[in-house]
Amino acid sequence: MQNENALALPMAASSDDLGDFSAPAPLGGIDLGGDFGGGDMGMGGMGGGALDMPAMGGGLPSTKSKLSGKAKAAIVVRLLLNEGADIPLESLPDDLQIELTQQMGRMGLIDRDTLHEVADEFAEMLDNIGLSFPNGLAGALSAMEGKISRQTASRLRKEAGVRQFGDPWERLRALPPEELAELAEAESTEVAAVLLSKLDTAKAAQMLIHLPGPVARRITYAVSQTAAVTPDTVDRIGLSLAAQIEARPEVAFDETPGQRMGAILTQAAAGKRDEVLTALDEEDEEFAGDVRKSIFTYALIAQRVSPVDVPKITRVLAQQDLVTAIAFSTGEDDVETSEFMLANMSSRMANNIREEVTERGKVKRSIGEGAMSTIVNSLRELVNSGEIELRSVEEEEEE
Repeated sequence: MQNENALALPMAASSDDLGDFSAPAPLGGIDLGGDFGGGDMGMGGMGGGALDMPAMGGGLPSTKSKLSGKAKAAIVVRLLLNEGADIPLESLPDDLQIELTQQMGRMGLIDRDTLHEVADEFAEMLDNIGLSFPNGLAGALSAMEGKISRQTASRLRKEAGVRQFGDPWERLRALPPEELAELAEAESTEVAAVLLSKLDTAKAAQMLIHLPGPVARRITYAVSQTAAVTPDTVDRIGLSLAAQIEARPEVAFDETPGQRMGAILTQAAAGKRDEVLTALDEEDEEFAGDVRKSIFTYALIAQRVSPVDVPKITRVLAQQDLVTAIAFSTGEDDVETSEFMLANMSSRMANNIREEVTERGKVKRSIGEGAMSTIVNSLRELVNSGEIELRSVEEEEEE
C-alpha cells in the first residue's frame, strides 16, 4: 500500500535511483546543489527574483544524506508545482531545463519527513538571503540599463558574447507606432506581418495608421500566412528587429531639426520669422515645410486649440496680456484667433476685454508681439503639463 505520508514524484524504472549524483557540496554557495549544471534557477518571485537551490549538506539527518543537490531541487520544484505556484521554468537555460526534467523522471516516492527537511532547509536558505544580485553578466547589464552609457553596455555584451535581449518583443512593443511603421516598411512583408501579429491590438492599429495604404494592405493580408510560423522563427525575427533599433546611432537632440528650428522661430519677432522662412524656402523647401509645421504662433490658436480649452488658458493669463494681444491683432489670422478666444470665454470676461481694447487704442509692435508670445508660452506650458491637447496638423489639413 502506498505510503500516504509521501510526496509522489514521476515514477522511473527504479524508484531507488536518486540520480547517482556525487555528494552535495557544503552549504555556503547558492546554486542548484553545486552539481545542477553549474547554473542558477531564475524563478521570479522567489528569493529576490531567483529560486536558487543551495548545495544542502553538512549536518543534515541521514534520511537526506543520500539526496544530491539535483534531487533536492527536483523536490522543491515538484512541491511548488503541487501547491499551484506559477514557476517560470522556461526562463532557465535549455540545459538546466533538460537536467531538471530528467532528474524528476528518475525520482520515485519521498517520505514526508524528508520532504519537510528539504523544504525547511530551502526556506531557511531564503530567509538568510540579504541581497540578491542578477544572474551573470546578462542580468547585470539589464539591471544597469539606463545607468551606464549605451556604448559601455554594447562593448560589454560584445566582449562577453552576451545575448543583448531577453525578450526582444518587449523592447519592440515599447516603441511608438510611427517608429514601428518605419521599421515594418523597411522589412519584407512576411517579417512585417509577424511584427504586426506580436503587438497588442491598439499598438498594431496605430502602426497601420502610419503606413501607406498599399503597404498596410499587403501586411494585413500576409498575417493570414503566419499560421505555420515557429516560435524559433518569431524569436529570430524579434532579435533582428530589436538589434536594428539598438544599432541606431545615439543622437544629441530629441527633436528633429524642423522641430528645433520651429521652436526658435516661434519666439522670434514676426518680421524676422518671415524673413528666415523665405530664405529657407529658397534653400530647402522640404525643410522649410517641416519648420512651418513646428511653428506655433498666436495666429494658430484658433486652428489648433479646442474651444473647451480656452477657459483653461484664460485662467493662467493676466487679462492685460489678452487685452494687449487682441488690440494688436491686425492680420486676418490674428483677428480670427482673437474672436475665437472671446467667443469661448465667459461672456462677462469677453465684454470687459472688448471695452478695454476699445479704450487701449493702437499698440506698439514690440509690446503687442510680446503679449502674443506670453500667451503662446502659457499655452505651451499647459500642453507640456498635459492639461490641454493641441489638435494635430493632420486634423487641420483634413478640415
